[in-house]
Amino acid sequence: MADITNQSLNEIIENVKTKKVSSTELTKAYVKNIESAKKLNAFVTTTFDQALDKAKQFDNKPNFDQLLPGIPLAVKDLFCTENTKTTAGSNILNNFIPSYESTVTKNLWDHGSFLLGKLNCDEFAMGSSNETSHYGNVINPVGDQLVPGGSSGGSSSALAADLTPATIGTDTGGSIRQPASFTGTVGLKPTYGLCSRWGIVAFASSLDQAGPMTKTIQDCAIMLEAMSGFDKKDSTSINKKEEQYSKNLKDNIKGLKIGIPKEYRVDNMPKEVDELWEKGKKILKDLGAQLIDISLPHTKYALPTYYIVAPAEASSNLARYDGVRYGYRSKQGKDLIEMYEKTRSEGFGDEVKRRILIGTYVLSSGYYDAYYLKAQKVRQLIKKDFDDSFKKIDAILTPSTPSSAFKIGEKTNDPVSMYLNDIFTVPVNLAGLPALSMPAGVDNKGHPLGLQLIGKALDEQKILNIGYAFEKNCCFRNKIKKWWS
Repeated sequence: MADITNQSLNEIIENVKTKKVSSTELTKAYVKNIESAKKLNAFVTTTFDQALDKAKQFDNKPNFDQLLPGIPLAVKDLFCTENTKTTAGSNILNNFIPSYESTVTKNLWDHGSFLLGKLNCDEFAMGSSNETSHYGNVINPVGDQLVPGGSSGGSSSALAADLTPATIGTDTGGSIRQPASFTGTVGLKPTYGLCSRWGIVAFASSLDQAGPMTKTIQDCAIMLEAMSGFDKKDSTSINKKEEQYSKNLKDNIKGLKIGIPKEYRVDNMPKEVDELWEKGKKILKDLGAQLIDISLPHTKYALPTYYIVAPAEASSNLARYDGVRYGYRSKQGKDLIEMYEKTRSEGFGDEVKRRILIGTYVLSSGYYDAYYLKAQKVRQLIKKDFDDSFKKIDAILTPSTPSSAFKIGEKTNDPVSMYLNDIFTVPVNLAGLPALSMPAGVDNKGHPLGLQLIGKALDEQKILNIGYAFEKNCCFRNKIKKWWS
């Protein structure tokens, strides 16, 4: 049959179920693609032999009742995978092999999937371009000079280049949605607590959330259904009835009220992003949705609030990497304290060190009240803005990012410019809400642009339905030429 790796996850599942392709044939096709795409630098670790063994086991004893029957998947290298190296893109974890499996990946394997390999990411998920990884830059398949977004850049690159049928990332301030927008793919940041954080290398514990990255909205619903669920090992996990997101997907959005926040029109926003937003509004209106202007007045404080809260939590979470219990240990140092210092200095990259220093500063005596406590108060105001708006609307439509993918190296010497990439995505993490980035068009260079749908807490089904209706009427096609093979 034609190249099966071009197809959506849903189509691939149907082909496996109807025996048009075996799990072994499917896995071999992805292995071939991965081996010819080394220029993209999307993979940190591959598990081909293990994957082919699992595929053969499935073919010998298939179970077509599973959500992901015999489907090979690559995952972000922030998810701990039992007996398989997990680095979080950092030198300090370059020899770490977990003896346990993250809950989210275990859920995927329990639904019939298995591991193809681990995908490159910004170090400890700190970055918006996948340029902070110890293992080098990931390249965007859209163009050989472009970043794929971050921190889930390896995930977005591998997905767009047909190296995995779907994948998972983590989103602390936009790390699923921004790379999805940059590569013309779909990315969902679920409600905080819907997907377990157990076994995910921590960045900022009150913000981190795992989510699916896929080619279509239907695929996104399938993956969310497979990976979500209550986990008693995660104290922040939400104990609720499991949803059948893929079976309940519908494209009738007539009568739904969509909020348009005036604060998301920022200074110097490219004309194409504004035009795309207008196009999105028209599509939803034509589908019978009602557009309502809303205000989220504290949005302007979201970025500074995020860059106080996230580094504060990071400085605390990353204190565990000391060279004593696991991970990298420096051979330098005449005593224990010097060994700690050398290990952390050599093990962490510049961006991680920068955020640890910021976090340590805002938590220090004399500054805790002035910065950290104040940021937590502003965070509550940001959440209240959303809560108040959702009393009169069903969802919110905004751009996903203030631009399309930028060039490698363009923003590396200007951290503030890099941080501004998250301007449309961080408010959602601070409020703990679900948000979906969906491909909606291209700029004048032909680079993909996305639109974001924000929903009420635990209202993933509604934003998936709106996205499903939008996708059918937007007619976006990701035209990527395989220049790398």
